[in-house]
Amino acid sequence: MNSREARAHPPRDLNAPVVAVRSREKTRKAEPAARAPEDVGFLQRLGERVREARARRGMTRKILAHDSGVSERYLAQLESGQGNSSILVLRQLAQALGLPLADLLRDESERSVELVLTQQFLKRLPPEKLAELRAQLLQDFGAAAADRRKRIALIGLRGAGKSTLGERLAAELGSAFIELDREIEADAGTSLQEVFLLHGQAGYRRYERRALERILARGTACVIATGGSIVSEPATYDLLLSACFTVWLKAAPQEHMERVAAQGDYRPMAGNDEAMEDLRRILSGREALYGQADRTVDTAGRSIEESLGSLRRAVRG
Repeated sequence: MNSREARAHPPRDLNAPVVAVRSREKTRKAEPAARAPEDVGFLQRLGERVREARARRGMTRKILAHDSGVSERYLAQLESGQGNSSILVLRQLAQALGLPLADLLRDESERSVELVLTQQFLKRLPPEKLAELRAQLLQDFGAAAADRRKRIALIGLRGAGKSTLGERLAAELGSAFIELDREIEADAGTSLQEVFLLHGQAGYRRYERRALERILARGTACVIATGGSIVSEPATYDLLLSACFTVWLKAAPQEHMERVAAQGDYRPMAGNDEAMEDLRRILSGREALYGQADRTVDTAGRSIEESLGSLRRAVRG
C-alpha cells in the first residue's frame, strides 16, 4: 500500500469492532423477544394440561421425566407455561393450514371423513347434550344392558375397598372375582413393579388394555377390581364403561391413605414427603372421570358390612 492509500484508508483496529458487534449480539440473545399474549396463554394452557394429565395418572414429575426421557427441569418449565418455542411454530403452521394442532401431531393414519365430520358436529354441542348423546350411543351400539350387568367393574383410588368388597360381592352373586392387576402380572410374567421398571407407564397401559380385552372376551359373569388409574386412559376406560356396569367406590383422601398404609403398601407414594397433597391432587384430577360410573358408593366412615350393603343395593338397584 502506498502513502496516499495509507492516508485514504488508515489501518483500523480489527479487534475493537468485532468485540463491539459480538457484544451487541450477546445483548440481543440475552433479551428474547416478548411473546404475544395469545402465545403466552397457549403455553400456560399446555403446561396446565400436562400437569393435569400427570395428576390423573398419579405420576410424579420425576417418574414422568424418567419415562419420557425429558429432564425434570424442562418439565417444570413446561408446566409453568415456559415451554419451548418450537411448539409455537407448529401452532402457527396449523393455523395457516386451517387445522387443529392435534392433527399435525397425530401418530395414526388419516382419519375417515365421517369421523372428522362427526367430531366437528360434537364440538358444537353443549356439555349436557354430549352426555345425553353418549348415553344414547351406549344404548344403541354398546353392550346390551343385561350383558353389562353380568360384568360388575369397581373403580376408584387404592384403599377404596375394591378388592375386599369385590371379592365378597362376587361370592354373593356366584360370579368370578378378577383383580385386573393380577391379570396383568400373569400376562407379563412378572410383578407390577417390574412392569413399571422395565416398560414404564406406557407399557403398563398396554398390558392393562390387553388384560381387559381378554376378560371381556370370555363373556362370563364376573366382578372386576380395576387399577385406580384406569380412568386416565380414555380408550381403555371407554371399553370398560361400554362393556361393564361400573361402580365408583369413593372415600375421603385421608381414609384412602390410612387404608393403603394399613396394607403396608405405599405405592406410588414411596419416598414422597408430600404424599397427602399428591393424593388429593390425583383424586381431584380423576373425580370427573370416576363420576362417569353407573353408580357411586361412598365408603367414607363406613364399616365393610355397611359398604357391602350399599354396593349390593347399587348393583341390584
